[in-house]
Amino acid sequence: MTASTPQHLFILTGASRGMGLAMARQLLQPGHRLLAISRSTADTLDALAAERGAALEQWQQDLADGVAAAERLRVWLAALPAGGVASATLINNAGVIPPIAPLSDSDPADLGRALRVGLEAPMQLTGAFLGATEGWHAVPRKVLNISSGLGRRAMASQAAYCAAKAGMDHFTRCVALDEAAKPHGAKVCSLAPGVIDTDMQVQLRGADPARFPDVQNFANLKTGGMLTSPADAAARVLAWLERADFGTNPVADVREA
Repeated sequence: MTASTPQHLFILTGASRGMGLAMARQLLQPGHRLLAISRSTADTLDALAAERGAALEQWQQDLADGVAAAERLRVWLAALPAGGVASATLINNAGVIPPIAPLSDSDPADLGRALRVGLEAPMQLTGAFLGATEGWHAVPRKVLNISSGLGRRAMASQAAYCAAKAGMDHFTRCVALDEAAKPHGAKVCSLAPGVIDTDMQVQLRGADPARFPDVQNFANLKTGGMLTSPADAAARVLAWLERADFGTNPVADVREA
């Protein structure tokens, strides 16, 4: 990347599977530079980037250690060539559902990991991203946090995941206030992407009904054809990112008009 050919920079977590992988594939376009951060890399993305002439870098990074991830991102952003970025976007997509059980039966280590990956790391990465790019006054900056309806609706045996997503929504509201007070502040939004046919849904449908009272509701979503494919969900999320009013409502749902 050189100053004469600025690229649209996207930083995406959880890019190795599900909707994250679908978003990564759709973001690999000429003129884009994608930094994909996941616990494992995806060889298919390397091949697609080469085919499409897009710039791709993949980091194998466990987001349970958000401090290390955030510092690595801060250093990486600081080293980018001046004038090489046309726009900069962080998409916090990674999340974890721990083993499904009432809180009283949950492993504290599982709870801690779910909160570190689903809430702490997004906060730490957002802070690093905004801090490292604050001087990029001519560069539009956005933060898109992938939330969930479960951040806005309580569900039995889902305390850690619901808490992480509710925290994501509320920290996004706080960051929106921070950035609105700055002359060149970033636009931020915590977006629920709808119900998607991913491994997470398989985990929910396969739970023990005695430990997860809502298991049949998730089974009905599958049998009723109510799940969105990862590719379609990714397209809707990325379309929301391009809306002229992105960030006007810091907490939103992709199913809203």
